[in-house]
Amino acid sequence: MLVLTRKLGESIAIDDHIKIVVVQIKGKQVRLGIKAPKETKIHREEVYQAIKDQNEEASQAAPDQLLQLDQELRKK
Repeated sequence: MLVLTRKLGESIAIDDHIKIVVVQIKGKQVRLGIKAPKETKIHREEVYQAIKDQNEEASQAAPDQLLQLDQELRKK
């Protein structure tokens, strides 16, 4: 892990397309601004983990559940 010290208004560059800026420091919280291409997915860690868990759960669906879902979707 790379650990960097930044002051208010300073930034970090990742490759040529992502820039992270320290926008505000209030007590123990740091507000970051992230400039990145629209196709770059950016999530808070807990949101990313929830998405990952849901995807793993969905990938383990039983074949009969998938068939039932397919039939329901074809009705619409």
